[in-house]
Amino acid sequence: MKIAHIDESGRTQSVLEHLTGTAELAEEFADAFGAGEYGFCAGKLHDAGKYSQEFQNHILRGGPKCDHSTAGAKAVLKALNTGVALMIAYCVAGHHSGLPDGGSSADSPDESTLFARRKRKVPDFTEFYQENDVQAILPKTVPPIHMLGKGGFTAAFLIRMLFSCLVDADFLDTERFVSNGTVCRGGMENMSSLLEKLMEHLSTFRAPANSINKKRNEILASCLQKASDPKGLYTLTVPTGGGKTLSSLAFALKHAATHGMKRVIYAIPYTSIIEQNAEVFRNIVGKENVLEHHSNFTFPDCKEEKETQSQEKLKLAAENWDVPLVVTTNVQFFESLFANRSSRCRKLHNIAGSVIIFDEAQMIPREYLLPCVRAISELVYNYGCTAVLCSATQPALQGLFPPEIRCAEICENVPDTYKFFRRTTLVQSGEMDDISLAEAINGRNQALCIVNTRQHAQNLYALLKEEGSFHLSTLMAPAHRKETLNRVRERLKDGEPCRVVSTSLIEAGVDVDFPVVYREEAGLDSEIQAAGRCNREGSRSKEESRVVIFSPEKKYRGHQLASVQRQTDITRSVARKYSDLSSPDAIRCYFETTYLVSGEELDCKHIVNTTEEGAANNFSFPFADIARKFQMIENNTKAILIPLWPEAQALLQRLRAGEVSRQIFRAVGPYCVNTYLPHYQALYRAGKLELLNCGIAVLTDPDAYSKETGLSLIAGSGAALFV
Repeated sequence: MKIAHIDESGRTQSVLEHLTGTAELAEEFADAFGAGEYGFCAGKLHDAGKYSQEFQNHILRGGPKCDHSTAGAKAVLKALNTGVALMIAYCVAGHHSGLPDGGSSADSPDESTLFARRKRKVPDFTEFYQENDVQAILPKTVPPIHMLGKGGFTAAFLIRMLFSCLVDADFLDTERFVSNGTVCRGGMENMSSLLEKLMEHLSTFRAPANSINKKRNEILASCLQKASDPKGLYTLTVPTGGGKTLSSLAFALKHAATHGMKRVIYAIPYTSIIEQNAEVFRNIVGKENVLEHHSNFTFPDCKEEKETQSQEKLKLAAENWDVPLVVTTNVQFFESLFANRSSRCRKLHNIAGSVIIFDEAQMIPREYLLPCVRAISELVYNYGCTAVLCSATQPALQGLFPPEIRCAEICENVPDTYKFFRRTTLVQSGEMDDISLAEAINGRNQALCIVNTRQHAQNLYALLKEEGSFHLSTLMAPAHRKETLNRVRERLKDGEPCRVVSTSLIEAGVDVDFPVVYREEAGLDSEIQAAGRCNREGSRSKEESRVVIFSPEKKYRGHQLASVQRQTDITRSVARKYSDLSSPDAIRCYFETTYLVSGEELDCKHIVNTTEEGAANNFSFPFADIARKFQMIENNTKAILIPLWPEAQALLQRLRAGEVSRQIFRAVGPYCVNTYLPHYQALYRAGKLELLNCGIAVLTDPDAYSKETGLSLIAGSGAALFV
């Protein structure tokens, strides 16, 4: 008997047992999109190399490691020299090291591409054939996957989904053996049960007290009614204040329950929105059914045994999203879909058959918009998903989707709904220098001003009255911003003086309500998001609730990013055509113009074309290369820990003691400021940073961090860094 695994007690699992267990799980997972035979085949082949004497020497006697992944890939390519065999070979060859690039026939055997590994000599694994009939396990049918576009993107997407089935099955079967079946996963409630809880919660809203709540109920009713419609692509266009969080959840849960779907996934651009939405969802459907999955989240300590068990299940579900309701970031969602590592791809097969809500859909990064749209297309058309593009400023994406996919709006009478919820008046004021702007803000008891750069925010804040004035920017650690926002909300609620200067971060779903907002010129979507911070509760007339759009003085315009300036120019162009810039027609014109002039910038790394060409190029797909390129947040910043809070100081002590774990790195996040490289280097040269062995930098000069404005933009040489 050939051995695949040995646990701590010396108990063994045979290779045949592991191949069979993995194959059965992978078949079950791939059945979700009609490719069960492919999953079974990949599972049966993935560890064929473990039949070799070299591997047995390694596992039984501690001998050197050997390549056991290439064997199964070579076996399927020998048995079936077609595109089907190549798809399975990619998955088998990459189940440890990650999906490889396809490469070319010119690659040498020592390279990492699939074509290179086809030439590689591997340890003799012929005993595999004594226990496994390759011809019997080869797929006999074609999965019901319909080619979109040129077909290459579709084929590569299918390979990633099969890879996900294999690596998750491999891990789960190994876990089942090693734990002797003691690891408890799943067991959460189904969609029908979650829908019942939501409807019970919504029953308290049946008798609206005012016209706004009545209109919110109408939007909710539309969502519940449309939830019975077929699976597909939808938009939910609801203005700020329309209650889209609960309405979208109602659509998602009822739609999932109606169509027998297993989970709902919320993809959201900002962690601040994720945190507040996840808390709302937990309160409605129970915290044991909601997985909050993003880089800043850490599981809280539990006191009761029942809570501990529930939390352990959620920790496990973070590995593969086997949970009814997932709340995650756009970054986590889309980067996983273009990843090649097994740890990032395990969850992908569990996206199949889900309702996916893209909240604030206009925030999908423009540089990656085409690949993201194509990924959504595949999920909707080939993997039984329903996708909902949810926004107050709905991006005009229909023209970017393949012609096979049509989009339907969930909310009825969108223009009338926008007219009803219009609570502000946009005013164009022309150029305003800092002195004039500060005078205008200081003349108000409560006012918000949003500018485009952190330097501008700091300069303007310095001109405001001391009492009741606040600054917000990403130069402040998240914990600091949270403290400041809590103080701002309290003062707004109590009617106390409250003047805030902020960068655009406050537009990201932050729930504040000012009587007047000043907004530096930007893209129309940003200007409308800014308007959502004015008269949010509709307690004042729209005439007195002014959103003043201004142009900054010249010294700031010179430091504007070209992309920001272009969106400003497009907004000006739209303003010449539409008197009401907040109307759905004006918003659609803005986005259509943006996408038209963006051209190839909608796929800055040429991911779609590269993948489409792969099918015609001997099924050579650059999986590893795409995974490196698809970075929605470019890694051009460095984190600096600010140890000014007791919690941050305690974490710093643990780091200095040598503690290194994902949990502690996540816990450090709220006390860090991400800086661009020139700023980071200037602080380092000025002797204000300590570099820990774990790679984290710590601010050592308390004077370089202000309790009002955060990290100083002057490193010590007297030179300001404009960022």
